[in-house]
Amino acid sequence: MPNTNQAAVVKLLSLGLTPGKLRGLQRISNPNGTLTMVATDQNNSMINMFKELFKKHGQEREPTYEEMVEAKVDLARILGPECSGLLVDAYYGVGNALASLSLPRNTGLLVRLEKSGGTKTPSGATLTEIEPGWSVAKIKRLGADAVKLLAYFEPEEPESAEKQFLTIEKVYRECQQHDILLVLETVSFPYGGENKKSESYLNRKPGTVIETARLVSHLCDVYKAEFPGTLGRESEGQLRENLYRLGEACKRPWVLLSAGVDYPEYRQQIELALRCGASGCLGGRAFWKEYFTHSDPEQRRHWLRTEAVKRVREIHEMVQSLGTPWFKRYGLTAEEIANIRCLEGWHFRYAGGAPSDARRGPVSPEDVY
Repeated sequence: MPNTNQAAVVKLLSLGLTPGKLRGLQRISNPNGTLTMVATDQNNSMINMFKELFKKHGQEREPTYEEMVEAKVDLARILGPECSGLLVDAYYGVGNALASLSLPRNTGLLVRLEKSGGTKTPSGATLTEIEPGWSVAKIKRLGADAVKLLAYFEPEEPESAEKQFLTIEKVYRECQQHDILLVLETVSFPYGGENKKSESYLNRKPGTVIETARLVSHLCDVYKAEFPGTLGRESEGQLRENLYRLGEACKRPWVLLSAGVDYPEYRQQIELALRCGASGCLGGRAFWKEYFTHSDPEQRRHWLRTEAVKRVREIHEMVQSLGTPWFKRYGLTAEEIANIRCLEGWHFRYAGGAPSDARRGPVSPEDVY
């Protein structure tokens, strides 16, 4: 093996970019290495939106399992072709999307690991819990490209921060063991009597988003971040500074979540984030929430085919033109990756794992490549 190739292999390993993770990054990305991803895993939000729709028509009920499944299948079938990766849940989404062939063959598949909600602490924190009956191993087994984990995280909230960190670390090690990408989403939260409109929470949020990225972004392969500020509250100059600081704190490629804001606001956030180093988006409700305002299923699908598709395409164009490719965030070039060659017989030694796998000790380039 030429020395230059050996150095490139060592660089990949030092970044945790084993074969399964590289393939996952390729699958969820656009051809130029940017990421246009759509999230459809928000079960509680969808249930509540359905309940509001039913209430307007004089019904006090929750959606049935079948109604939720049809919504998930609609989103996969109509928005899946427009994005580089689609995030789905386990309970309603992934089995039905795969069984119905609703997910396009060329769209990356990300699957949520955690269940909706979680254990509440007295301070108001939510501790992440895994969906019952679900696991990293099962996500890998069904052929997904990435695991997604959501963790509510406030660095200075002692009841939850340490527990959440340990949960993130545990899941990251499991993803290393199974050689599958981890997309980590962290979300700040009000506590100690605050709500999301409290001045103390809004003042703290930008710093929380940045510090959380500094603390945990190394425990994933793609980091899904909140917008570090509030449009209209801070100046554009301050928001840009916050975004640059977020990018400096992130140890991995990062994408922006939508947090349920309206589409025009998300579009502004995305443009600012992309100009400050983001690799793309992993947005949900901003793209499709009005789907749940239509009572007729065909009207809902028509709205998806027109307005929702238009939104995803608009963001997709922006991501491809302004986004930072994932390999650039890792300090790599497309040419470096294209020229890497594995040692003969590498497959005998390949066991997934990672350089930090304590059970096996240090891993050399020859162990994986």
